Amino acid sequence: MLEGIVRESIGKKSTKALRRDGYLIANIYGKGLENIHAVFKENEYIRTVRNKENLAFPVSIAGKEMNVVVQAYEAHPVTGKLLHVDLMVAQTGVVTHYHLPVQTVGDAIGLKNKGLVHISKPRLRVKAAIENVPNSVIVDVAKMDVGDAKMVRDLDKIPNVTFTDADRVSVLSIIKAK
Repeated sequence: MLEGIVRESIGKKSTKALRRDGYLIANIYGKGLENIHAVFKENEYIRTVRNKENLAFPVSIAGKEMNVVVQAYEAHPVTGKLLHVDLMVAQTGVVTHYHLPVQTVGDAIGLKNKGLVHISKPRLRVKAAIENVPNSVIVDVAKMDVGDAKMVRDLDKIPNVTFTDADRVSVLSIIKAK
């Protein structure tokens, strides 16, 4: 479980000092909950997020345990170092928006015809309660050839989950290698 500390001061000077000491600034929020300004050890946060098995993962702040989902993050434009992360509390029964990663299954016919699988939308926005949300959206590319594309409308429906991206948005395609 990821351990965090509540920040007393949210000013610019204290934020810079915390980042210099290896901490990651985080805001934790949820429907009907008071916002929590917290910090995590940056390396522990990265390790936890990379090794998580579900969309939601547990954190502990000031002795209070909760499951959270990464909603947004900010990285330095040059170094790529994480500066700030927004975490939303995953409350059961509350319908809200989540970003699900896209995973491909199968070997496309187009790969044998000198094509590449191009994922144009690596994360899809969905609206559902956390208990109904899968870990990822799985797209079968086995029957796709060069020039074929999968749109949001072509994806398999997931029970109790609504895709909020437009139906005409391309999720992935098989493109010709250059």
